[in-house]
Amino acid sequence: MKYDAIIVGSGIAGLTAAAYLSKAGKSVLLCEKNETPGGLVNSFERDGYIYDGGIRALEDSGVLFTMLQQLGIDIDFLPNRVSIGLEDRVIRVTSNASVEEYRDLLVQFYPHLRGEIDAIIEQVKLIMKYMDVQYGIKNPIFLDFKKDREYMLKEVVPWMFKYAATAPKIWKMNIPVVDFLKHYTHDQSLIDIISQHFFTATPAFFALSYLKLYLDYHYPRGGTSMIVKKLINFIEAHAGVIKTGTQITSVDLGNRSITDSNGNTYTFSRLIWAADSHALYKAIDPGRITDSATAQAATERRRFLADKAGNDSVFTIWAGVKLNLQYFTEKCTEHFFYTPSRTGQSVAGSLPLGKDRKATERWLEAFLKYTTYEISIPVLRDPGMAPAGKTGLIISYLFDYRLTKQIEEQGWYDDFKSLCEKRVIEILDGSIFPGFKKSIQHIFSSSPLTMARLNGSHEGAITGWSFTNQPIPAESRLPKIMNAVKTPLPGVYQAGQWTYSPSGLPIAFLTGKIAADQVIKDLK
Repeated sequence: MKYDAIIVGSGIAGLTAAAYLSKAGKSVLLCEKNETPGGLVNSFERDGYIYDGGIRALEDSGVLFTMLQQLGIDIDFLPNRVSIGLEDRVIRVTSNASVEEYRDLLVQFYPHLRGEIDAIIEQVKLIMKYMDVQYGIKNPIFLDFKKDREYMLKEVVPWMFKYAATAPKIWKMNIPVVDFLKHYTHDQSLIDIISQHFFTATPAFFALSYLKLYLDYHYPRGGTSMIVKKLINFIEAHAGVIKTGTQITSVDLGNRSITDSNGNTYTFSRLIWAADSHALYKAIDPGRITDSATAQAATERRRFLADKAGNDSVFTIWAGVKLNLQYFTEKCTEHFFYTPSRTGQSVAGSLPLGKDRKATERWLEAFLKYTTYEISIPVLRDPGMAPAGKTGLIISYLFDYRLTKQIEEQGWYDDFKSLCEKRVIEILDGSIFPGFKKSIQHIFSSSPLTMARLNGSHEGAITGWSFTNQPIPAESRLPKIMNAVKTPLPGVYQAGQWTYSPSGLPIAFLTGKIAADQVIKDLK
């Protein structure tokens, strides 16, 4: 059978593309190398606890709810309240006014830097206003001009003029957040506390907008995988075909076909690659392409991507504890960014790449003591996510893939994971969660190597390309996002986290929808 469209990769971008193509009546095959779809959006059960394996909550940004409404998908969303903690003080982000509480939090720990903090907070407020414009409407890509004509004319058209005036101001802040902060302070500790839970070289406009974006997080009842389940049901109800356990190893552009690891071949009119970009160009043999221009384009793209790095990965610890909900609600919210010390992780020094085990262990001791932890407590959102009287926590921190790979090659990977689990629990037990250690019933973890193995993501990256790549091998201008899905290969589009930078869940939705629209347009 020849499909109108084959989609490789069933993360959110691939599922979105498949949903819209099947809704349009196109024959669709969605191929996934793992046994379950969803990619970085997944949930699982362990000993009666339900955990999220990837993303902790879903951000709307004018995209999520608009898309679900357009598809007619109903999901029960619960509040996802965010709190920020430093040492023994915690603030709750409840409104735009919480920026003042954040300012007071910083001033309490750095009273001698009051003026510098005030200057930074003014920039945060400015960026929050820009975000009000950027995400202040239902995204027009998910609207139908005929059905939503009144909204388009009354809301979208005036917004376009506002956005045209705002976009250049946002672009001026497209510099690494650390460099941006150095315009206002030279105190490395303060810079660390503000920025260390963002990816390396994250653009300032993206990082400093998060106090605004935290208000836009939502949590599906039953876990983040609920949106995956709903999209799968929608695709299958519209005659779309989903094949799991199907890893694509070869792409034949001449015959418009793909072949999986079992030797099965599927043909297509259009292909949407919603998986790792490296895998696409590795799957293409330029020598088998008859068109010389296409063969050259494929060769050049593969060469161009060869040394490009994925952004930071993550080390995650799942812990089931015999502590009730009240213990945690008195301390934080269900989504908690916590830094145990005002010192800042820079004191740990540079990554110990090329160093021996002892040097790495010394570095880890300092890094784990001073880094920032993202702590998700699903049962605080949904009481059904853990056994009665117990609580499951997901504790994660950004971590480097290269260092993890070095540790594995040195032969102490299992010891490394155990060391991280033990030390992180001790740090939290000795700071924000006293009594935490003795209450643990089970504990397990994943590293950047786990991320790379399970998701097939280059270097275990969780949101695509590293911002340190020069140039970044993806479109990064929001007004040009419609072109981001295009590739130099005829009949082939791309979608997902490797397609646009900076990426995230809304970009996965957007690029999946844009790619589907391009295919529908082509097939007409």
